[in-house]
Amino acid sequence: MLLLWLLALAAACSPGQAQVVLKQSPASVTRAQSKTARMECTVQGVYDFPVANIHWYRHTPSRAPKRILYIGAGQVSYDDSSYRNKYSALKRDGNICIFSVNSINANDESTYYCAYWQSQMGYYITLFGSGTKLIVSDKGNSPPVNSEILQKKHENQIMYVCLIEKFYPEVIRVTWTDGENKEVTDNVVKGDPWKPTKADEYSIGSWLTVPAENKDKNYQCKYEHESEQRSLSTQDFTKTASLEDCSTYIGNSTVFNRDHLMHRAAYLVYIVLLLKSSMYYFIVLFFIYRMWAPTRHQGKKA
Repeated sequence: MLLLWLLALAAACSPGQAQVVLKQSPASVTRAQSKTARMECTVQGVYDFPVANIHWYRHTPSRAPKRILYIGAGQVSYDDSSYRNKYSALKRDGNICIFSVNSINANDESTYYCAYWQSQMGYYITLFGSGTKLIVSDKGNSPPVNSEILQKKHENQIMYVCLIEKFYPEVIRVTWTDGENKEVTDNVVKGDPWKPTKADEYSIGSWLTVPAENKDKNYQCKYEHESEQRSLSTQDFTKTASLEDCSTYIGNSTVFNRDHLMHRAAYLVYIVLLLKSSMYYFIVLFFIYRMWAPTRHQGKKA
């Protein structure tokens, strides 16, 4: 609940003032032990950025976010003097604030947020960035091996599936935009990363459903991973495969082998929905039985 509250605050803006947006990049940082990890926060809508206080918080699971420091006009203020050798921050042109974690170790793994305190009607609201996750590993990062858009037509709708496969680490941001480069949030479902194999590689799927009359519109699936950023277009048919065609390739290892097909995002959608419907069916039957069983028992006693 706390994390949802933070994300809600990140989208807030006060009436009558410019909208403040904090964008963090990259989504994650993977470093080996004893190295330094740097993350950026671009602050939009704060016109006095050189003197404005930009705060940095650390959030670990099951704990409340904890502020580490804030930086104003070139001077860094720490919440604890022991942080001085571990953390540092600086500002640079372009309204960018850079936060560094020095001599990292496994205990430093957390998600770090930049923040801005905005005055509203006599009190402050805290606006958070999207967060950057620090991962301590010798593996480094690796870009997706494959990324493509699949499509499925059903009655008066079209479902586009943006499938991104075999990347590390698992932290990735996936968004959809329309032809005017505006983010699309309606009828968008983002799946969770999964491991299709025993290796430390992850895959993810994101679904966009649009009316069939929009078939000629150009939608783009954009993903941001610490290894690379890329945009896929629904009009780029060289990258698009029809889901109906996938079924014809089952068992044909020259195109799709069975293991590859089993992890296609669209296939998983139908399996999950089927399992959910079956689960709800048995739950309903169970409660009907519990309600009916005492009545039947009493009838036998009579």
